[in-house]
Amino acid sequence: MMHHLVSKVLRRAFSSVEALCRNASCSNMVTNRNLYTISALHRKFENTKTIAIPSAFSIRGSLGFSRMMSFATGFTPLQPKPLESILDLDRAKNKSPEELADIWMIGHIGVSMKAKLYHLLEQRTADCRYFVIPLWKGSGYTTMFVQVQMPHMLFTGLEDYKARGTQAAPYFTATYYKEFADSKDMVLIRGDVVFTSKLSDAEAKWLLETAQSFYLNDVRYKLVERFNKQTREFEFKDVLRALEMPVL
Repeated sequence: MMHHLVSKVLRRAFSSVEALCRNASCSNMVTNRNLYTISALHRKFENTKTIAIPSAFSIRGSLGFSRMMSFATGFTPLQPKPLESILDLDRAKNKSPEELADIWMIGHIGVSMKAKLYHLLEQRTADCRYFVIPLWKGSGYTTMFVQVQMPHMLFTGLEDYKARGTQAAPYFTATYYKEFADSKDMVLIRGDVVFTSKLSDAEAKWLLETAQSFYLNDVRYKLVERFNKQTREFEFKDVLRALEMPVL
């Protein structure tokens, strides 16, 4: 069932994005010659079970996940990095939410959110796991494909995902930690840029904040629902308008 949903969703996403490019010069966007046939998409997603990432991604480094400049060859299912391997939990327990949020920002892309918002995000991402977000670069934008399988949110270039399917390595990942949801009413979010040649930290943080806004804002979430459930009605230009980006 899942691979049928994914192929249907991506087919509509490609056609919607492609329609905007027919009469415009859109940087790094989907073009006619790169579109895969629907049968090819079905084959790509035939064995889709889990989100896959490079095996090297699980290597522990000073900031947690390793950064890479080129695509890895081996893939394993994404596993969460324990919070205690990143943060001293004993000391963190004695910090106020504000102090902990400040500490969490040091050394990596670290943000936090209220537990209530996380529960809403968790509920909505379970129902609608995919979306597309334009990222402005230079004189145009590149389209990012978002996949969510909590506690992870993955961002991959739509071109790479189209070409490699579930074997496409994510450019950026975000992991949600609920250890302090009850005691401090906060969920910690750690972002890791996998390919520094593809995304800057600032761009990655913008993508995370923007993706969350589409899931947490009731008006924007209607576009996410349309993308996942009413694909025939989804128009990529509506996403551009929501972000106040020009329809090129």
